[in-house]
Amino acid sequence: MKILLLGEYSNVHWTLAQGLQALGHSVVVASNGDRYKNYQRDIDITRNSNNLIDTVKYIYLLSKNFRQFKGFDIVQIINPFFLDLKASKNLAAFNYLKKHNGKVFMGAFGNDAYWLKACLDKKTFRYSEFDIPNRTEYLDPAKELIKIWSDKDKVKINREIAENSDGIIACLYEYFVAYQPQFREKLTYIPAPINTSEITFKQRSKDTSKVAFFIGIQKLRNEIKGADILYNCLKEIHSKYPSECVVNKAESVPYHEYITMRDHSDILLDQLYSYTPGMNALTAMAQGLVVVGGGEPEMYNLLNEKDNHPIINVLPDEKDVFEKLENLILNKSKIADLSSNSRLFIEKHHDYIKVAQQYLDIWSKEKLF
Repeated sequence: MKILLLGEYSNVHWTLAQGLQALGHSVVVASNGDRYKNYQRDIDITRNSNNLIDTVKYIYLLSKNFRQFKGFDIVQIINPFFLDLKASKNLAAFNYLKKHNGKVFMGAFGNDAYWLKACLDKKTFRYSEFDIPNRTEYLDPAKELIKIWSDKDKVKINREIAENSDGIIACLYEYFVAYQPQFREKLTYIPAPINTSEITFKQRSKDTSKVAFFIGIQKLRNEIKGADILYNCLKEIHSKYPSECVVNKAESVPYHEYITMRDHSDILLDQLYSYTPGMNALTAMAQGLVVVGGGEPEMYNLLNEKDNHPIINVLPDEKDVFEKLENLILNKSKIADLSSNSRLFIEKHHDYIKVAQQYLDIWSKEKLF
């Protein structure tokens, strides 16, 4: 098959491409590298800024490359707004892809209008970054997300692209259930791919004298990801058990430095309000780190995983977080088993070749819905 993957979030499309190529398919990835993360791609479609000169350059770049985006058996867009353009221009680009290629699939791999609707309806999720226990007002970043994704043009065009796509593929529980009420027939959940062949597993020791905790802090996203609460609990743990643990904090550091610091730790704290581990947590698990974060029963049920639940799931509550971190300190010998089980979990559910085959199975169906 000849496949075009358009757009990038957290290296999902590049990793998927590696799996598809290993299975013998021809794949082109065109993206902006997920901006500052600068992930690999075959064709760069980066918009440097919104000023007039960069806008003209970007339009030229797209027009030149879109001439090549014809004759693919499969096109998958990362999100309904897969280009750094207005909503209407994304719809025009989608229609062009539909006209000149085989099947076109929409990825539900990030924030969009349906995800926002699910977060705000007070029914789909027990909690979210928009519904934080004991907080009466939305956080400022949440207000900004509401402003972005409740825009009438975005809502309308998100719906139109979803309706006219040949299928919708979600990589997280949260995105899957957001589309389920209206698109059950054309919706598929496929876990995010992890290239396990490129990630070395390091078994955490049963004889660890000091547990190394790791947390990443991004100033602009600190509260909305729950890093403020997680870090406060870490400080309390370190204060109570100073000889038993060390806290490694990466605060707004370059990505390569962040990864290096993470690699030298035992336990990653990540995304308090999520139900599912994101790519950061998944790659850490592949390395053998134990993840404290989103691992709700709904996620395991979606994967049909009944036995191996290696993520230390925490509720958005300081008491719950503290108790679970303390339990790790008091039961260090369990970290080694959690470490090996984390890697086994990734190999079973997220191995990039297994995931690529799941995509091929969906894309190859004669009748999708």
